[in-house]
Amino acid sequence: MIMTLNAILHADCLRALPHIPAGSVNFVLTDPPYLARYKSRDGRKVPNDDSDTWLKPAFGEIFRVLERNRFCVSFYGWPHADQFMTAWREAGFRIVGHFVFPKRYASSERFVRYQHEGAYLLAKGNPQLSAPAISDVIPWEYTGNTLHPTQKPLSVLSRLVEAFSSPGGTVLDPFAGSGSTLVAAKKLGRSYIGIELDVEYHRIATERLQKLSASASTGSTPAYGRGPSL
Repeated sequence: MIMTLNAILHADCLRALPHIPAGSVNFVLTDPPYLARYKSRDGRKVPNDDSDTWLKPAFGEIFRVLERNRFCVSFYGWPHADQFMTAWREAGFRIVGHFVFPKRYASSERFVRYQHEGAYLLAKGNPQLSAPAISDVIPWEYTGNTLHPTQKPLSVLSRLVEAFSSPGGTVLDPFAGSGSTLVAAKKLGRSYIGIELDVEYHRIATERLQKLSASASTGSTPAYGRGPSL
């Protein structure tokens, strides 16, 4: 099966990713489970956040589908940074940068006030240097987590998509959640592929993308369906 562009799939990424042709994705931006058994104050959870069995095979596939000499940006759970780094390196990625996203508030407090997010910049091959280079410190905006318990701000994702994807290129998020990466990609004129396992988050992401299409003033942007369910 050839994966449909500009769709979010309701699927397990380990089943969906093998259907994407090798070297067909221009940029990967993703926020995978942190292996933290996270549960928000209102009881929402993240699928597969209690196991790392998906970690190595998922990033092996992500590396395969990414074009040579291109980038992946992955958020991660810092208590398990060693597991993420091992998976990235075994897949073939080089770690070439680290982003810090300082918050004006603390997500939680224990030994310290946990007041930032982090993501790594991973390279496949030897990408060209960008000019000017993007800063590795990017301010965070609170989303309210209204759509997803770990919802990332469009202001952050848009800067990453703009910096590391090519105009007209395809952006992949295999852990799409409420679809924020896909919304950022669409607003910047990129094609996208999203994969989300949870049926409710998939519904939310689909509706966001459909509303974005409907609000296009020219009506030339194609509508985005649910895509195949795997």
